[in-house]
Amino acid sequence: MSDRDPREGQFGLPPLPDEDRRDEQEAVGVASFLLSLRSRGIRDTALLRAMELIPRDVFAPRRFSDLSRTDVSLPLPCGQTMTAPRTVAAMLVELGVREGQRILEVGTGTGYVSALLARLGAEVHSVERFNTLAESAGQHLKIVEARGVRIEVGDGLAPRPRERFDRILLNGAAASIPPAVTSLLAPGGRLVGALAVEGAPRLVRIERLEDGELRQELGIGLRISPLVSGVAQTL
Repeated sequence: MSDRDPREGQFGLPPLPDEDRRDEQEAVGVASFLLSLRSRGIRDTALLRAMELIPRDVFAPRRFSDLSRTDVSLPLPCGQTMTAPRTVAAMLVELGVREGQRILEVGTGTGYVSALLARLGAEVHSVERFNTLAESAGQHLKIVEARGVRIEVGDGLAPRPRERFDRILLNGAAASIPPAVTSLLAPGGRLVGALAVEGAPRLVRIERLEDGELRQELGIGLRISPLVSGVAQTL
């Protein structure tokens, strides 16, 4: 019979305290999450760092917290969806965020993308059509201590006279990009979203050139929910 204390770990070492074990498991999960993004072509160092530091599990619905570090979309209240990390990363790479830029985000959702944008140094004005989601997003952003994010309940596709943004992010797929939105781009500004092409969403990038003209480019196919105009009346 062994006289080793059963409380000792392998090789006679004391076992890790529960808190240390959880920290170790979380670190492994984060590393695996980042490696999966890199394997899918995401190489932007600043973005990967932001995705490392902003815990997606804080923003994910609690019953799906075990899936928060996997590359899957998650169902949200109000019939909405939390976009998969690879899609988020692909859109943010195209957006090309620089520190100090003013960004309009259409579709706050959980606030996860807002937090990433803030971590990248942007000033974020995020518009959400569901009051329920806007309120919970505000709480999530407080938890991760995100700075420089303002959330508004409203129609992100509606005209905004006298406002101009360096970047615009549409967190959803639209049949077309309204002129009321592209008119908000400052010279040299860029809009990134998804455009429904033959029924399938594809990444779209629209840039306002210095002479005021718009240039549009279509990119890869995306798995992303439709973008809806208007303000929800009940939720």
